[in-house]
Amino acid sequence: MRLAPRALCSAAQAAWRENFPVLGRDVARWFPGHMAKGLKKMQSSLKLVDCIIEVHDARISFHSRNPLFQETLGLKPHLLVLNKMDLADLTEQQKIMQRLQGEGLKNVIFTNCVKDENVKQIIPMATELIESSHRYHRGENLEYCIMVIGVPNVGKSSLINSLRRQHLRKGKATKVGGEPGITRAVMSRIQVSERPLIFLLDTPGVLAPRIQSVETGLKLALCGTVLDHLVGEETMADYLLYTLNKYQRFGYVQHYSLGSACDNIERVLKSVAVKLGKTQKVKILTGTGDVNVIQPDYAAAARDFLHTFRRGLLGPVMLDLDVLWGHPPAETVP
Repeated sequence: MRLAPRALCSAAQAAWRENFPVLGRDVARWFPGHMAKGLKKMQSSLKLVDCIIEVHDARISFHSRNPLFQETLGLKPHLLVLNKMDLADLTEQQKIMQRLQGEGLKNVIFTNCVKDENVKQIIPMATELIESSHRYHRGENLEYCIMVIGVPNVGKSSLINSLRRQHLRKGKATKVGGEPGITRAVMSRIQVSERPLIFLLDTPGVLAPRIQSVETGLKLALCGTVLDHLVGEETMADYLLYTLNKYQRFGYVQHYSLGSACDNIERVLKSVAVKLGKTQKVKILTGTGDVNVIQPDYAAAARDFLHTFRRGLLGPVMLDLDVLWGHPPAETVP
């Protein structure tokens, strides 16, 4: 979403925060453990697998990958799927691809599993990777088995269901949800294609044993990788506001009818709460007795702010543009 030219100029000239305070924030509490059980199950299933499809959120193309996947699952043909492309700002898609290729990721597809965008490219590319692999010895077995991996809530199950719609004209085979942790175990094989005969293994989301920084943890949290209450909805809402202003993405102003962009999360959440009618009566003790005061429900407003962002209603965003150039691009006036 774009602001009107006058409001945009005013917002662009505003003095936004140059950094987000991270002292005292406990990432270990947000990401408890590295889900070793799930990773061991994946490793034990590798002998049955011909190819690995690694799924990530396109909004955090560089921060959402688990390095343990490369160390333990990297012996198989590999395809990287950057899902939720409809929520990502892909203005610099070419630079993103070049950066990923520089990291050795040559087989990359951007997808939107809600609308089945680009999903049809996956089976032909995976089949070609398998058949060109130097470890490929098919013999009498004419079927393929592909493992789908990724951190929590990037759309692995949605991808499997989308592939079934595309190739088998069938409905859901695996449960989908907007919170992390829906898939809790390596499932039985799920057929997604008849010709060629292909089965997929869905797997639980597995996080890295150590998040490289608090800010990386916040970016992952914004995309729903962990449960919101572990980080704190208001902390996440503040980081979201900081990020939107930093990259000059002011869709929240128009969506919530704020009048102008703002860098103060308390003021933004107060306006959101009032607009949505999310207020609560609070009893205050004074020297002359109790007084009932109407106060904004900041937690409810923060939840709405986060959910609105995740549905793409604040406009497409790339959360790690700083990886490409170290400073945000200016948003152009339409």
